[in-house]
Amino acid sequence: MAVNKGIFIEKKNRHEAIVMATGYDSAIAAMEEEAGVDIVLVGDSVGTNVLGYQIETEVTMQDMIHHSKAVSRGLKNTYLMVDLPYGSTADPFIAFENAQLLQDAGADCVKIEGWGENKQVIEFLTGKGIDVCGHIGYNPQKHGPRAKVFGKDAQQAGELIKSAQTIEDAGAMMIVIEKVPSEVAALIAKKCRIPIIGIGSGFDCDGQVLVINDILGYGVKTYKHARRFMDFRTLALGALGNYCDEVRSRKFPSEENLVHIDPLEMPKLTS
Repeated sequence: MAVNKGIFIEKKNRHEAIVMATGYDSAIAAMEEEAGVDIVLVGDSVGTNVLGYQIETEVTMQDMIHHSKAVSRGLKNTYLMVDLPYGSTADPFIAFENAQLLQDAGADCVKIEGWGENKQVIEFLTGKGIDVCGHIGYNPQKHGPRAKVFGKDAQQAGELIKSAQTIEDAGAMMIVIEKVPSEVAALIAKKCRIPIIGIGSGFDCDGQVLVINDILGYGVKTYKHARRFMDFRTLALGALGNYCDEVRSRKFPSEENLVHIDPLEMPKLTS
């Protein structure tokens, strides 16, 4: 394990925000570590953001293993969290086998989508010494690709609070809370001893997570819960356009890009 998970409880207690970002390959993971990201998450969002899948439920264990290994190679001292994909936690024993596969691929922790219904699975995994992060609110694996807010009324907000406490009592070391009203997320963060990481859930969480594509501005769309910290798409399109133009106009490669045979050897080829 690269990082002792206890540091995240310490950060919560000191009111230091925890920074989490998704990563899907070695190069980006290495940059995230260099930039100071606390936790790199190989999310099942790799399916829609990298692999061209329509929905997260298409992501397989083999996909997650492959990308976990890649990200792990880019990290030296950063905590690596990996999603257990759709269908991989059907019962505690199946979940344990799959969690072990992700550990073998470099994961320090596995994340499980679902509310309080995951209590038995989480208890089983944590009882086996596996770090587990819960994930409540909007769950793409459970609720489909069309995101919506959960907890807008008192009854559903109460269910979220109860689920967070159930997941904590089951032994989880952290919970991601997605698309929940900021006031509800603040209550959950206050009631739970473990860190609560928000995405689209306000600034009173103990930390934040965003998809790396949204941070860097890969896509066309900007989501309400996210912020582009750079416009990679525009820069990349400009660079690729310049490359296309220079290849077609024979400006690339130029002399500085070439290597030459020894002038004394060339006559032997042309004689």
